[in-house]
Amino acid sequence: MNINATLFIQWIPFLVLAWFTARFIWPPITKALDERAAKIADGLAAADKAKAAQADANKAADALLAQTRVETTKQIGDAEKRAAALIEDAKRRAEEEGAKILAQAKADADQQVIRAREALRDQVAVLAVKGAEQILQREVNAGVHAELLNRLKTEL
Repeated sequence: MNINATLFIQWIPFLVLAWFTARFIWPPITKALDERAAKIADGLAAADKAKAAQADANKAADALLAQTRVETTKQIGDAEKRAAALIEDAKRRAEEEGAKILAQAKADADQQVIRAREALRDQVAVLAVKGAEQILQREVNAGVHAELLNRLKTEL
């Protein structure tokens, strides 16, 4: 290969093209590449932040769920205690009511026994009066009185 003036003349357009490219074409390309790299870096940083935020949100949700479970368990326990207390209260009231009914029935039975005794005493008194009338109407005789008293005993 022969180095001559044409080679030097060819270098001039090449150097002008290189200068023009470095001056006017290359800066917008590098600027675009830098902007794209910055966007990618921002996107990756945003993705990392989103992952961290999601992890924090998951932790908060888990904590909230745990707290809700504890509160729900407590509320269920309280409800069971209230139900047991209501049942015990109902049993106690039923027992008291049963005792009142039993006492009332006993009192009624006692009243009926007293009434029956009073009625029986009244009947005994009437029979005694009838017996006395019959004794007084007949002659006074011990054998007759004994027979009348025996009849009175059998009527009682």
